[in-house]
Amino acid sequence: MIHRDGVKTKIETALRRSRVTALLGPRQCGKTTLAREFVPPDSVNYFDLEDPESLARLDQPKLALESLTGLVVIDEIQRKPELFPLLRVLADRQPNPAKFLVLGSAAPELLRQSSESLAGRIETLELTGFNLSEVGATAMPRHWLRGGFPLSYLAENDQDSSVWRSRFVSTFLERDLPASGMGISPVAMMRFWTMLAHCHGQTWNASEIAGSMGVSATTTRRYVDLLTHTFMIRQLQPWHENLGKRQVKAPKIYFRDSGLFHTLTHIKSENDLLTHPKIGASWEGYAIEETLRHYQPDQEYFWATHNGAELDLLLFKDGKRIGIECKRRDAPKLTASMKIAMDDLKLDELLVIYPGRKSYPLGESIQVLPLEALA
Repeated sequence: MIHRDGVKTKIETALRRSRVTALLGPRQCGKTTLAREFVPPDSVNYFDLEDPESLARLDQPKLALESLTGLVVIDEIQRKPELFPLLRVLADRQPNPAKFLVLGSAAPELLRQSSESLAGRIETLELTGFNLSEVGATAMPRHWLRGGFPLSYLAENDQDSSVWRSRFVSTFLERDLPASGMGISPVAMMRFWTMLAHCHGQTWNASEIAGSMGVSATTTRRYVDLLTHTFMIRQLQPWHENLGKRQVKAPKIYFRDSGLFHTLTHIKSENDLLTHPKIGASWEGYAIEETLRHYQPDQEYFWATHNGAELDLLLFKDGKRIGIECKRRDAPKLTASMKIAMDDLKLDELLVIYPGRKSYPLGESIQVLPLEALA
């Protein structure tokens, strides 16, 4: 049993200060399990929009919701986005007898009604699968291989975990995307997603994949945006500094869950991972996601110039500029690229994240830090 006390505390805080709280994240990441700790599923205050009974109860939504008091949970809210205008009306009642916790598997960009109808009334929290701080530093190899989806991470063995993730991919393509109203062929999306795995950790080139698939660059951009809005992919945007240097302007692509990346690159075991040519890219993406979960920055970017200088992450946090480099090496050393990044970007500090056990300085305001320290 993995306890998610930190997430529960954030939800409790949001519920205390906001009339509507949205808990958003990919399917099967644990949103429903957490919500049921606040409202039991057999309560009249609990609505699961994948349950025909709940849908029937919401056939007349105003009648169903306006008489409820306390906390009301609506799961898979993206299936009935027309509820958002009603939630605005219910949230504005004085005195207000109820608060709402809505769960969704689509990012706010796909839930435009929430931002338009509930502006100033809704607080949004993002939930991922288990993170390293929840599973513990000693579990890092297993967590890296299997990813953070609870049923994948908690499977009895690596084979069961791999099978679960394969089924997750199939269900996502064949049921979840069509249910969200996206008219995309599961076969085409599977082909695209597999190709995208080879772009993990690289700058995004829509035309290159478009040529391989025989579609337009606009179509591939739409595909990658859809995977981004459903929390499968992270598009890490480039930072531009006024330097008089040619800087990279295209985003980088990362799979947000290392386990799904391994599924689409046919990595099923630790031995497969340690001998795979994509091991470096896999570890970089894993380290970046865990770093972002730990720091929860105000803004995050990468930075690169056409002369070869680059920085894996540029974090803006509480008015500071923090540089992050992720190196899968035994003992990272100071590089010319790190010096350039420190000077050109005026970093307050630069951290070099690696899979070792010891912390040590590389220079003024430059520190090597084990990834497990973030746990």
